[in-house]
Amino acid sequence: MSTVKFDEGRLMQVLVAPIVSEKATMVAEKSNAVTFKVLQDATKPEIKAAVQLMFKVDVVGVSVVNTKGKTKRFGKSIGRRDNVRKAYVTLKPGQELNLTGEAA
Repeated sequence: MSTVKFDEGRLMQVLVAPIVSEKATMVAEKSNAVTFKVLQDATKPEIKAAVQLMFKVDVVGVSVVNTKGKTKRFGKSIGRRDNVRKAYVTLKPGQELNLTGEAA
């Protein structure tokens, strides 16, 4: 399999934020996967390269979910939440990501 070179500036923008929720925590414990909010046009190889570049871990696989934003009402006015693209990044066994910011 050939290795594709990505622009490092683009890779630093691909991962928007980690998702810390009940479901994300259960997935992390069960299958050693970390959940990130990513750019709408991010591809799986870009997400994999970004995680490996930023966190220095080995990535086994990437699954992506597109969630449509809900329509919400505030009195008379109607608003809409943004669409979200989530990436479930599975790490090699024995590796973990420390998102708390504490020194390991």
